[in-house]
Amino acid sequence: MPSSVISYYHYDAAAKILIITFVSGMVYHYKDVPKTVYDKMKSVTSKGIFFNRFIKDQYEFERVE
Repeated sequence: MPSSVISYYHYDAAAKILIITFVSGMVYHYKDVPKTVYDKMKSVTSKGIFFNRFIKDQYEFERVE
């Protein structure tokens, strides 16, 4: 099921960065995210709920232009 909040996400395992593109078009890099968190995100039905509970406010991030 597509997310109403997250348009696309990708994980850079070498850098431990979770890259999230929101439906608004904004792109953020979440730093030092364990691969286990990314793997869990892939398996859940609601990416937005998972993001709010386990990623948002849990990891340092930067907005990418």
